[in-house]
Amino acid sequence: MKTLKRLITLTILLSLLSFSLPTSCLLAAPPPPKNVILMIMDGTNSDILTLSRWYRGTDLQLDKILVGGVRTYSAQSAITDSAAAGSAMASGMKTKADYIGMNPDGRPVLTVLEGARLSGYKTGIVSTSPIQHATPAAFTSHALNRDEFGDIGEQQVYQGLDVVLGGGAAWLKPQAKDHTKDDDGMLKTKQVSREDGENLVKEINSSKYDMVLKRDGLLKRPPTSPKLWGVFADEDISYELDRKTLKPEEPSLAEMTRTAIDRLSQGEKGFFLMVEGSKVDWAAHKNDPVGMISEVLSFDDAAREALDFARKDGNTMVVAVTDHGNSGLTLGNQGTNGHYKTLPAGKFIEPLKKAKLTVKGATSQLKKDRSNVKEVLSSYGLENLSKKEYCAMEGADSVEDLESEMVKLMAKRANLGFTTHGHTGEDVFLYAYGPGKPVGLIENTAIPKVISSYMGFSLKTGPFASWYVDGVTFYRDKGYKVQVEGRTSKNPVMVVKRGDEVLRFPENKNFYWRNDEKVGLKSVNVYDGERFYVHVEE
Repeated sequence: MKTLKRLITLTILLSLLSFSLPTSCLLAAPPPPKNVILMIMDGTNSDILTLSRWYRGTDLQLDKILVGGVRTYSAQSAITDSAAAGSAMASGMKTKADYIGMNPDGRPVLTVLEGARLSGYKTGIVSTSPIQHATPAAFTSHALNRDEFGDIGEQQVYQGLDVVLGGGAAWLKPQAKDHTKDDDGMLKTKQVSREDGENLVKEINSSKYDMVLKRDGLLKRPPTSPKLWGVFADEDISYELDRKTLKPEEPSLAEMTRTAIDRLSQGEKGFFLMVEGSKVDWAAHKNDPVGMISEVLSFDDAAREALDFARKDGNTMVVAVTDHGNSGLTLGNQGTNGHYKTLPAGKFIEPLKKAKLTVKGATSQLKKDRSNVKEVLSSYGLENLSKKEYCAMEGADSVEDLESEMVKLMAKRANLGFTTHGHTGEDVFLYAYGPGKPVGLIENTAIPKVISSYMGFSLKTGPFASWYVDGVTFYRDKGYKVQVEGRTSKNPVMVVKRGDEVLRFPENKNFYWRNDEKVGLKSVNVYDGERFYVHVEE
């Protein structure tokens, strides 16, 4: 009884004490982590989404979060390329074709991924192309030419990302000759592409990433590090329709997305993740509707992973968009002018469903003597060819010509039209879910503004707005002697001298040397061939 009275008295005293404590003594709960998943479906026009929905037979995951549209033009053209479009969505600034993370004047500008990392968020990228391609490059690097894969890849390695998943192994290796055998047992020699001789794989490993090269390693290997780098192909990851049978050791976009979210969501503050379904665009350039559908549905499966996480989490914004149209695909063509009113969906879908591989996957099985051309055509769903049709296939001078004939016949059978093998300039759909999401018809430059606002930083005001400075001008104004050593070499360095002090800033690295001391930087050094850009803290 005495024990009970003591407990009651103690409880009352503690209650009174808590009421009497000043507010400053009470521990406030930390804010919940904020996450953003930006998903980009490269080179996708509206008709292929319609066609993919008919093909799947159900609504797309994307349909459930349609909220508006996006204008895609660049600083110089009504029809953009992926570099300018990616840079606009990464930096909030319209720019020129081929520019990666650069403004129209050719100066590097901080991206929303870099801003998130510098603000304490975990960051990652996922791509089915080489990660050095335009869209993932635009969020993680700075270059005047999107084809500078060596510089882009090096900057990505030194950016300090937490998760990187995709293709592009060739640009991580020192320059070397790769000897492989083709399907007929003939020895082939291929030159891989790190011209500066640096081994970025070694740097990735020394930076304590879990490095995985196969699907099983991604899905089954238990993590030993919070950081993950997965590289699953020398160049691009296979089309989803082909991957299942021709490259089962490569992961799907959905699997990479799920794994990236699992790793990044372990952080205390939250994360920013950019996911690109790269190869709708690649198939569209070939006018291959089968490949386009393959990659739209692959992207939609990845969107399901993002939305499942966001719905459970409650503090995750998901934005999905395409960067530009491609191919001008239409349901209907000149051949359907007189009878389009009597064409049910099956007339478009049934020929496409006969294909077991994309046109690229089908022709990859072609023997040198073309003795299996009928099997190749059949794997693309082309059977019962007329003599004229078959002669056109058999007479193709190259694999590219054969692919061209195959996709033309498929389009005819599926009642589809194409206006171009290049990009198109139409507005595209905007999909979004979660707190702070964008809505309505917006500019592509509004996307990073919405994201950064939700995550609590700005790319347009404060330190991030003028992050990079011309290093030569800056240090000369401080009384240093400055020169760029190896200006035309593969490893240029900005050398800054005053008295006994020598600073050496290597291109694409996130550090500099002060005499013999290595000093870390918050971002990478950028050299455009003329000017050396660095971040300095005064």
